[in-house]
Amino acid sequence: MKFLKVNPLEKAYLEKIGFSWHTDNDGSDYLDSNLVCVKESEANAYYEAVNELYDMYTAAAQEVIENNRFDELGIPFNLVEAIKMSWENDVHWHLYGRFDLAGGLDGKPIKLIEFNADTPTSLFESAILQWAILKQNNLDESSQFNNIYEALRDNFKRLITLEEDVSGFEKYYEGWKILFSSIAGSDEDMITTKFLAHIASEAGFESEFSFIDEVEFSPEGIFKNEVNFEYFFKLIPWESIAIEEGELAMLLTQIMQNQKAIILNPAYTLLFQSKGIMKILWELYPNHPLLLEASDEPLIGKKCVKKPVFGREGANISIIEANGDVSFKTDGDYQNNRFVYQEFAEFNQNENDYYQAGVFFAYEGCGLGFRKGGLVLDNYSKFVGHMIKN
Repeated sequence: MKFLKVNPLEKAYLEKIGFSWHTDNDGSDYLDSNLVCVKESEANAYYEAVNELYDMYTAAAQEVIENNRFDELGIPFNLVEAIKMSWENDVHWHLYGRFDLAGGLDGKPIKLIEFNADTPTSLFESAILQWAILKQNNLDESSQFNNIYEALRDNFKRLITLEEDVSGFEKYYEGWKILFSSIAGSDEDMITTKFLAHIASEAGFESEFSFIDEVEFSPEGIFKNEVNFEYFFKLIPWESIAIEEGELAMLLTQIMQNQKAIILNPAYTLLFQSKGIMKILWELYPNHPLLLEASDEPLIGKKCVKKPVFGREGANISIIEANGDVSFKTDGDYQNNRFVYQEFAEFNQNENDYYQAGVFFAYEGCGLGFRKGGLVLDNYSKFVGHMIKN
C-alpha cells in the first residue's frame, strides 16, 4: 500500500462544523493523518464491483421473498409484511448504503464482506471530510472517488421521478415533506441525519429534523407539531425497531398499508443488511469472483469468519482456522443472533494495520473511504481518506 502524509484538519474546525467524534475514547484521533493512494483503475474496479453486487443483492432479495426464506436471514416476523410491501412498489426507493470490501489494492481481488444497506455510518467523513483534507493540503480536489453528495442529491430527486433521469423532479414535485429523525444522545447519528436533511433540501424537498421521541406516529401518518410528513427517514436500524419497539414496528406497517408515508431506508433493506443473505448470494452465484463462500454451518477445511447476522462494530466475531480452532474472538451483545460462516479474506494490509474499503452506493457506486484497524474492525477503527494517484 502507498500513502500520502497530509496535514490533519484542525479539531477546532471539526468542532465548528459539528464533527464532534474526532477523538476516540482512548484519546487517539479518529481521522488518520495519511491518505491511501488509489490508482484510477483500482477506483474504477471498486465502482464496477458495487454496481454488480447491487444487482446480485436484488436477485437474492427476490429469492428470499418468493420462497419465504426470511427465517434463514433472522428477519423478525413483525417486519415481514412491511418488507414485502416496500419491495413491491418502486416508491419505496433505496436512498443509500455502503458496501464493505476486502482487497482491491496492489492486485488483491475485491471480495464482498457485507452491505450496510439500512443505516450505514462514515457518511460525513467519506462525503465531506476526506474532500476537505485535499482542499486544506492544496491537493487536486477532483483526485478522489467521491461523488457522494451529488449522488445523494440526485437520489432524493428519484424519490419523485422513480427513474435514472432526475430532470422531471421540479415538474412532478408537489411540496411533499421529509422528516429526518435519529435517537437523542448520539452526536454522530444527529449530524449524519442533519447532513442528509441538508442534501434533501438542496435537492428541492421541504425537510425538517427531529429526534425520534418528538415524532408522533399513528395509522393516519407521521406528524410533528401536528404537521403531517409524507416521507420519514430514520437513522435507526429496522431490526432494533422490530425487537425493541414492537408497537412502532406495527404502526409503521399500518402507515405503509394506509399509504400515509414512505419510510427511508425502505424495510426491504433489512434483507440486504442481514449477513444471512451471504448464503443466498453464494447459492445463486457460486464461485463468483466478488463473493466469499458462505453458509449457516462452519466451512469444513477452510478458514472462515463466524459472524452474527445483525451484528455491528465487530461484535461477537470469531475467526475459525481450517482445522476448526478458534484463533480470534470478540465479545458483544449479539450472541443470540443467528450466525453465518463466511470464508476468510485478507484485507489490504500495511505493517500491523488492516484496511477495509467502504464504497457508498446511491443508485450507483459513488464514493470510497477506508477504515483502519485490527483483524476485526471495531468501534476503535480509524477513518482513512484516499487520493487517486497512479
